[in-house]
Amino acid sequence: MKLYQKFPDAQVLTTQGVIDFYKDIFGKGKWLFLFAHPADFTPVCTTEFVEFSKAYPEFEKLGVQLVGLSVDSIYSHIEWLKDIEERYGIRVPFPVIADPDKKLARLLDIVDEASGQTIRAVFIVSPDGVIRFMAYYPLEAGRNIQELLRMTKALIVNYKAKVVLPANWEPGKDVIVPPPTVFNEAEMRMKLPNAKSWYLLFKKYDELPQDQRV
Repeated sequence: MKLYQKFPDAQVLTTQGVIDFYKDIFGKGKWLFLFAHPADFTPVCTTEFVEFSKAYPEFEKLGVQLVGLSVDSIYSHIEWLKDIEERYGIRVPFPVIADPDKKLARLLDIVDEASGQTIRAVFIVSPDGVIRFMAYYPLEAGRNIQELLRMTKALIVNYKAKVVLPANWEPGKDVIVPPPTVFNEAEMRMKLPNAKSWYLLFKKYDELPQDQRV
């Protein structure tokens, strides 16, 4: 899969039952945050599941459905989630896809053929089913969940308000109006107080309608 492509239309078996992406997630106006982990009962993945579980209420508040994925079986997932709850006192609140035949993982191109494991990957998909963000992470290092949460918020504001976000953007900070494509508008931009150049025009976050913020 590539950025800005449509996410696969598929039904999957998870620890919370069967999920149809386009009916149960996109069909309800939700975003999908799908993250793949290499394998159950592994140290880095366990720390990630603990942290994703802690951040789950924040994703839920944003209208984002968090979903895990690996090529382990549903029974392995269940036993691992039980182990996480018993050892760390964390109940994993989101569904985890079991993909032992690697059908979805191959559609997403996240199978490490050498090991047979899933690549540590992230896909953030908007309610129209378009992949807005994707990233691969190494086997040896876990993801920064707060950075991924920040990215999710930025994508939601971009999707709703049709603005773009500068480096190190956080909710509440200025946003950027997309650059003009006609000469007259470029000239007009330079007369505005928040313009740094014809192609860089900032806008106050508070000027966005409430329903376009996060």
